[in-house]
Amino acid sequence: MHVRHHLVLTGLPLVAAAAGIAAPVQAQTLELSITIPRLSVAEYHKPYVAVWLEKEGGGARTLAVWYDHDMKNGEGTKWLRDVRQWWRASGRSMSFPADGVTGATRAPGTHKLSFTAGKGPLGQLGPGKYTLVVEAAREVGGRELLRLPFAWPPAGGGTARAAGTSELGAVTLTVRR
Repeated sequence: MHVRHHLVLTGLPLVAAAAGIAAPVQAQTLELSITIPRLSVAEYHKPYVAVWLEKEGGGARTLAVWYDHDMKNGEGTKWLRDVRQWWRASGRSMSFPADGVTGATRAPGTHKLSFTAGKGPLGQLGPGKYTLVVEAAREVGGRELLRLPFAWPPAGGGTARAAGTSELGAVTLTVRR
């Protein structure tokens, strides 16, 4: 009788419950695809890119920063302030390299990132309205910022898309439950 009550509460099929097998729990994730366009310019430098979350009415949380972190004496950090919006939102209060956040600059192409709730830089997110922000700045180039709003926790998933016009190409955020 107790087993049947447990089955009703959890929704587990009878076979799985009888065998003691739990149904797999899918973690809530943010999957991000960022395209850095190939530009035909005389002097090309890979962009510095910052990815962060802003909660409506709250602070910012940095998820990733791509910069020249291998430069001698940490000299790559002095240009991080050129990623201006991120720098003002949370960058200036960080120490670099930041474990789990810092990465090397990326070449043109599409780059995939995945963040799982409760782990790494995403950590625990409280319920609410969020905006994922991607900003790129390039030496002898320009700056670009894209914003992708979403709700947390995901009510089953969803996708937000934005497209840059210069330093960023297509950016896609998929929120999965």
